[in-house]
Amino acid sequence: MANHSTRNACCMKRVCNGCRLAARRRGLRGCPFCRTPFPADGASTLAMIQKRVEKRDADAVTLLGHKYHKGRLGLAKNVTRAMELWTEAAELGSVDAHCELGIVYYTGDVVEEDKPRGIQHWQQAAMKGHVSSRHNLGIVEYQNGNHQLTVQHWMISAKMGYEKSLNNIKQMFKDGHATKAQYAEALLGYRDAVEEMRSPQREEAKRLGF
Repeated sequence: MANHSTRNACCMKRVCNGCRLAARRRGLRGCPFCRTPFPADGASTLAMIQKRVEKRDADAVTLLGHKYHKGRLGLAKNVTRAMELWTEAAELGSVDAHCELGIVYYTGDVVEEDKPRGIQHWQQAAMKGHVSSRHNLGIVEYQNGNHQLTVQHWMISAKMGYEKSLNNIKQMFKDGHATKAQYAEALLGYRDAVEEMRSPQREEAKRLGF
């Protein structure tokens, strides 16, 4: 869904691009949810995010962490602050924050490597339906040589419409680590998920680069 939608800073609602395009064609220039005008610049966007952070909005706290991590919206890059925010957001229930913490701890990119801790964060997110965290758990099992567990994880994420998982199961089938039936099941589930998410408005928005 994240590839076909945008999170609005005003209310932290995620709006699909097809809906955004339809709203604009109806003359609506603000948020379809709260009707707040879209921010004019980075400073206005940051102010909106911080307002939601003050209300302990988990998505806003996560998003502010991203801005510190990348040094955007006029903020100086501060990985330590990003980690603090993601930790707070995870405690508030953000699956995206759990995923980010999983990446940081598992890879040891900016903190001391702690793979078990990283996996734990991915597990927390995956249990709540976070598709890329589920995919990452599959990668962990593949690296450990646990092919059946790998297929189980990637089967779940493929059926949620995650193309990388489908392609990986296909490769495992070619390598003899997954059965033809497993690949067929993953392919069917993936197609069903993609079809369920498809809409003419979303396809048009994609074509227009909206």
